[in-house]
Amino acid sequence: MAFSCLAEQEVDCSNPVTSLDFNYCMGLEAEQANQQLEHYWQKSLERNSFDPTLVEEMKVAHEKWDAYRQSHCDSIYTMWREGTIRNAKWLNCRIQLTKQRTHILWENFLTYADSTPPVLPEPK
Repeated sequence: MAFSCLAEQEVDCSNPVTSLDFNYCMGLEAEQANQQLEHYWQKSLERNSFDPTLVEEMKVAHEKWDAYRQSHCDSIYTMWREGTIRNAKWLNCRIQLTKQRTHILWENFLTYADSTPPVLPEPK
């Protein structure tokens, strides 16, 4: 689901007024979360590139996670399909799951068991 048609208007995301404004701002937040996830994902693959078996398993898991995110958030949308809040609920689901996945990648593939600093900072 994209909200690119709304990009032409001026929206103050610090104080969205309408449902369309709110959805547009959440769409921006979802895109930022996706960009951060992609950055952490690429770094995770890069850091573990010495182990092709691990990288392959990571890719399979990531594809399955993405399918889960889509399916789960689509079910949230369906639950709220009769209300104008459905898009916000769907976007919030994607934002939350994307941020969780980014943190999981960081925790498992971009940190060390000792006091060595992580490859990337802890995602927020």
